[in-house]
Amino acid sequence: MRKDKTNVVLIGMMGCGKTTIAKLLKDKLHKQWIDMDQYIENQYQMSISQMFDISEDYFRERETACCLIAKQNIVLFLQVVGLFSVMKILKLETKWVYYIDRPIPLILEDVDTSSRPLLKRVLKNYDL
Repeated sequence: MRKDKTNVVLIGMMGCGKTTIAKLLKDKLHKQWIDMDQYIENQYQMSISQMFDISEDYFRERETACCLIAKQNIVLFLQVVGLFSVMKILKLETKWVYYIDRPIPLILEDVDTSSRPLLKRVLKNYDL
């Protein structure tokens, strides 16, 4: 465990405002920021949708590995983390973990669901 826990982690559904908040925080706190989805796609040379086409477990394994990046003084943001073990690691490795909540109808106004497997599943499960 790092002694200097200086990272800020924002979690939440796509479209909830993580990018907007991260951009504001990085300037205010003088930190770098990392979009975890973009980072994962770059690391594995696949889109998130392609990973989900293999399986959600396939994506979660890669997400977990990428959450362990050893950087300090960053604002990191990622989708709602599905694994308790990742949340435990994030809390140990960072100072602040924030869940950003936004009502799904508002998210749907801003997000193209065609490339978002989890949001498609939410829509299907809740008839939205």
